[in-house]
Amino acid sequence: MAVVGADLQQRLVPDGLWDLVAPLLPSFASRPQGGGTAPLDERAVFTAVVYILTSGCAWRHLPETFGVSPATAHRRFSVWTRAGLWRRLHRAVLDDLDWTSAIVDAAGVRAKLGGAPTGPNPVDRGKKGSELHVLSEARGIPLTIAVSGANTHDSQALKPLTRGIPAIRSRRGPRRRRPVRLRADKAYFSADHLTWLRGRGLIPRIARPGIESSERPGRHRWKTERTISWLFGYRRLTVRYERKGSHFLAFLGLAAALTCHKKLAKLTT
Repeated sequence: MAVVGADLQQRLVPDGLWDLVAPLLPSFASRPQGGGTAPLDERAVFTAVVYILTSGCAWRHLPETFGVSPATAHRRFSVWTRAGLWRRLHRAVLDDLDWTSAIVDAAGVRAKLGGAPTGPNPVDRGKKGSELHVLSEARGIPLTIAVSGANTHDSQALKPLTRGIPAIRSRRGPRRRRPVRLRADKAYFSADHLTWLRGRGLIPRIARPGIESSERPGRHRWKTERTISWLFGYRRLTVRYERKGSHFLAFLGLAAALTCHKKLAKLTT
């Protein structure tokens, strides 16, 4: 097999991103195979996984130019998923982010092969699907993500997403894992949520049913819709083909980390 081109590798996994990824990779014990076999290039394997996420192609259609067989790339992806690599990478990318406000929203995807967690989508004629839940900071950089069945009400994800905000290291002060304000649309409005957020020292900015118009998103809330569109730019997420919920969540976590890296790189240049 040919080795992945330097230009393609640099485009999919730039040096700055690889510097964050490499220390987080778990050790991998190769299966004994007779004769001498050269060790795999970890960066090439990681690049192949990013290609699968970005292009949306099936594992079996992974181009030979990556120098990694589809079976090997999928096996390494599974090992990294079980090791929790994607969440740790997302947190590593987020370090040095200065933030005080958060926004929450969700979007649905069709699940072609079923699996868990899925459920009948009420806005897609009851077909099986999953719901992607995203909590981002004020500029739309995703902080926490989650997946549920399509029949799960968006509001049920507000507390888990808020609890899941990592302790982000800031260059301007101590680690922060709690925003000052949390914004959401009217689907998340309830007395329980208002009380819960205030009890945690957060200022709720949730649209009120019957008062705020549903024709357009709020002055701040549109940014999380943009975040979701950034994530759906990774074609593997537009339709769910993974039977295992952990694998679909892994792709979502990798997409969130890549999105953070790209947007934060622009902010610091």
